[in-house]
Amino acid sequence: MSKGVKVIFMGTPEFALPSLDALVHAGFDVLAVVTQPDKPKGRGRAVEASPVKKRAVALNIPVYEPAKVSEPSFIDAVKALAPDFIVVVAYGKILPKALLDIPRRGCVNAHASLLPKHRGASPINRAIINGDKETGVCAMLMDEGMDTGPVLLCEKTPIGDDETAEGLSKRLSEIGATLIVQTLEHMLEGNIRPQAQSSNGATYALPLKKEDGLIDWNKGAHEVKNLVRGLYPWPGAYTRWKDVLIKIHKAQVAENSGAVSGAPGAVVDAQEGVIRVKCGSGVLNIIELQPESKRRMSAADFVKGYRLKQGDSFV
Repeated sequence: MSKGVKVIFMGTPEFALPSLDALVHAGFDVLAVVTQPDKPKGRGRAVEASPVKKRAVALNIPVYEPAKVSEPSFIDAVKALAPDFIVVVAYGKILPKALLDIPRRGCVNAHASLLPKHRGASPINRAIINGDKETGVCAMLMDEGMDTGPVLLCEKTPIGDDETAEGLSKRLSEIGATLIVQTLEHMLEGNIRPQAQSSNGATYALPLKKEDGLIDWNKGAHEVKNLVRGLYPWPGAYTRWKDVLIKIHKAQVAENSGAVSGAPGAVVDAQEGVIRVKCGSGVLNIIELQPESKRRMSAADFVKGYRLKQGDSFV
């Protein structure tokens, strides 16, 4: 069924790679890949291609990198390819109607949430930060809104208690790859019915900023733990100790900590390989952390090297 079906794939980060690979493996004719332009990265600010561009080059698929997807020359190039589908996975920009109207069978997007919850740029992170117990991937027909189009198929999955955004993103990228192929195949067979999204329960996952990682120790220990794992590896949850910025990489909620006294942010214990910090409710055990411009280290190594002690405070 998929043989000879013409697809243009739009995506940018690693999250999109399994979907591109799955389309190629399933026999779809991927005419071209559209991705964000090369950008400077790292400390040296060297210009680097997106992961999707690198994969497309390896697969000998033509690559387009428009600065704006509304550029008339780009729209004309897509029209000339006459795709059956445009498949979008974490491309990074809203598509204009002129582009949405081109493919004969529509533009299909794989979004990493259970729509209409967590529409927008950071659904995986926000699901963990919010303490959600499950998430998933939804394939939808795209319209001009932000993740507001009719839903075609969804796949649910539980979120592990200690799962980070990095680990969940990897799992959802694989789920999404399978889902996008199934969706296109069902559409070709004519046995799928788009379901309009309800505005009830709709939430928006705003783009992440570095300042989102600042820990508020007045919040409960579970909330702080969710922030740590929801922002790992970027931008990272952080705090300060004696004017030193500290990123928290791994933490757990301490058991039986209801009777612990102290102000939020206070170190109530710094022994036995963990740093125990009083929260608004409960205690957080810090297991791995990283002082600014230093290596990642265990809590035990930090206590030893920086002479952290009970009574100190994180702010």
